[in-house]
Amino acid sequence: MAQKLTEQELHNLAMNIVGKDLESKGYEFMGVNSKLKKDPQFVMLKDKDLHFIIVRAISYPQDANVYDPILMRTIKSHADKFEAKTYFAGVGLGHGTDYAKPVIKDEDYTMVYNGIQEII
Repeated sequence: MAQKLTEQELHNLAMNIVGKDLESKGYEFMGVNSKLKKDPQFVMLKDKDLHFIIVRAISYPQDANVYDPILMRTIKSHADKFEAKTYFAGVGLGHGTDYAKPVIKDEDYTMVYNGIQEII
């Protein structure tokens, strides 16, 4: 029987997608936290600058580019203490044949990922 990915599995998939993107752009991993609701997910270094990156797996009909402004202000305030930049990375995930359906284990998936958004 088809089994939907759990919230943690979706989160891990989103982190893998974002992590590969960041690595391809020259970011260096300083810290990784894959536990749900533990932020930031990635602490990265690039060009001697520290970056805090919040990753969220988003399901249809939510918009992968929209984040919780209160949470992001809180994270930014924390990052500012370390002179770090803050980013949001939303990854929309859906079933391979129909984005509106959930991701199923061992089946293709579709994604909406537009890169990281800096929180200013």
